[in-house]
Amino acid sequence: MGIIRTDQWLQEDFDSPVRICKRLLPYFKGQKANDIYDQLISFGMYRPSRTAMNNLNWMKEHKAWDKVEQLYNKYKKKWNGPEIPVFLFPLAQPGGFFIRKEKSKAGVSFPDKMFLFLSHQDDPKEIEALLVHEYHHVCRLSMLNKKMEDYTLLDSIIIEGLAEYAVLKNCGQEYLASWCSMYSEKEILHYWDKFIKKQLDTKKNERGHDELLYGGGRIPKLLGYAIGYNIIGKFYVKHNYSTKLTFIIPAKKYLQEK
Repeated sequence: MGIIRTDQWLQEDFDSPVRICKRLLPYFKGQKANDIYDQLISFGMYRPSRTAMNNLNWMKEHKAWDKVEQLYNKYKKKWNGPEIPVFLFPLAQPGGFFIRKEKSKAGVSFPDKMFLFLSHQDDPKEIEALLVHEYHHVCRLSMLNKKMEDYTLLDSIIIEGLAEYAVLKNCGQEYLASWCSMYSEKEILHYWDKFIKKQLDTKKNERGHDELLYGGGRIPKLLGYAIGYNIIGKFYVKHNYSTKLTFIIPAKKYLQEK
């Protein structure tokens, strides 16, 4: 597995991403190509456009597939992580929640696969930061081995906080996502008490989970992400665990310093 050569798929079917998603059917059991595409769009996958074609051309010129493969192999060995397929596609036009620091990259991870959406990057370390975040997700999801419907809001915010803390440790503070510093400590404490504290057991597929994690309505933007990073930062002031241990420590343990 490892890096799947989606550059070949894009060469043939750039203008028909649903046809591309038909090639993903073996990786999404029981889903249809249209549903897969809709899901990936929500996390940053391109729609055919001149901008997307420019992103694809940049990815080809800069050998993005080869570079991501090197990074994937580096962290797979470093973390003793699982062997998974990694898919690269051009990024959608800017503006989504998941575009890190407005520097034009996004991703989504599953226990058994990972998608990275890329565009023009002046700094290759930005791509490493994205891979670190997403592959940390893969490792933790794989090690926890829970059904997706059993994950709670607490699980979700801790997963996001841990992944971005891994970015801090491996890439440096300048590569952290914007949501890490989006709110002051005072705001975090206020929002924790007002919105999050009593909803930690909300299941992933229950109403309210995604709104609390991503923001929306009266919930501030990416609140769950920001609170997750805040929790992990406080935990690591007093505790020092290896990255490998962060894949298996239960989410509730990280609340000790909250």
